[in-house]
Amino acid sequence: MKYLAILFAVVLAVPVFGQRKKQDEVIEPTYIEGVVYTLPRNVINVKVKAIKETFQPGPYAAYADQLLGIKNVKTRPEIKWVIKDVEFDLYSEPDPEQAYKAMGDGASLISLSSDGCIAGINAKAANGKKDKVRTNVVGQPEKLGDYSYLQYYTDSPLYTAGDSTNNFRPVRIPEEQKISQAAEKVLESRLFQYEIATGLVDELHPDGKAYEISLKELKNIEEKYLSLFTGRVSYEKAEFSFDYVPKNGGKSEAVFRISEENGIVPPSDLSGKPVMIEFEVDKALTQKGEGLSESENPEAGETGIFYRIPGRANVKLINDMNVIATSRLTIAQFGAIAPLPLNLLDGSYAIEYNQNTGAIKSVSSK
Repeated sequence: MKYLAILFAVVLAVPVFGQRKKQDEVIEPTYIEGVVYTLPRNVINVKVKAIKETFQPGPYAAYADQLLGIKNVKTRPEIKWVIKDVEFDLYSEPDPEQAYKAMGDGASLISLSSDGCIAGINAKAANGKKDKVRTNVVGQPEKLGDYSYLQYYTDSPLYTAGDSTNNFRPVRIPEEQKISQAAEKVLESRLFQYEIATGLVDELHPDGKAYEISLKELKNIEEKYLSLFTGRVSYEKAEFSFDYVPKNGGKSEAVFRISEENGIVPPSDLSGKPVMIEFEVDKALTQKGEGLSESENPEAGETGIFYRIPGRANVKLINDMNVIATSRLTIAQFGAIAPLPLNLLDGSYAIEYNQNTGAIKSVSSK
């Protein structure tokens, strides 16, 4: 009886062991071989030329109204960035959302560009697209001329020679006297310009050239002394560039920002105000392309070979509610995706793709 019990237990355990082993088996996935490729998408490179305006108040600003009658003179330094020019450049790159696998006979006919985008079917090897390294410019301000600030400019020294009363030791000139002398220089320069212009001292300028030089020099003297009261503005130029990938549907986003402290900065730098890029997509063109790309063939798309019908859009760059640049661009990802007709894949046709948009460039019989 003891042996019968053991035998019965073994018989019951064998099916359970076999079932457990079957459940633990890993089924290897079946891979369908093919040629993987992508369709291109477009990237907008925004090139920006800007001017940095730096205002330095004059050391005698508080006396501008009293001595020269100039009101509302600024007394605090300011930095302002002004956009002078914007340019759009367009280039293409592989679209990670439009990766496909060509299968069947079509896979043996496909040709790709150097970045893995489809270039043609049953056509010569792609050689039209050349990879170009693009380096975005981070602006380093460059001075527009020499604008050294003449804060201490005066023809009177800080000290004057002493006399016998103080053992000939230098005596510091009072600040009020220096301010008064600067104001006098401004008024004298204006008076001399008036006298020359009205001919009161015409005998000192026998020819027209000397007349022009005298007026110019007096004007320069006036401006230098006047800057001690009104301040001075210096200008520096800088160039920047930013890449932006348009989102499907034309979503509005910040492409860069303008910061009073840091100038033109990337969109991730929240210290500045955003400069927005907006798209007005040609929906009629997109809808027409989507409608015509539909096929009643149930096998359409099974080869895995597709092409783009690019879209169009009006592009605007907006800074603080003001449009500063516009352009009308062809943007691949704003269009539709369509399968290549099966009857073009029997080897009788050569198909060339536009490598910037993924559109069909040409179809010709072999």
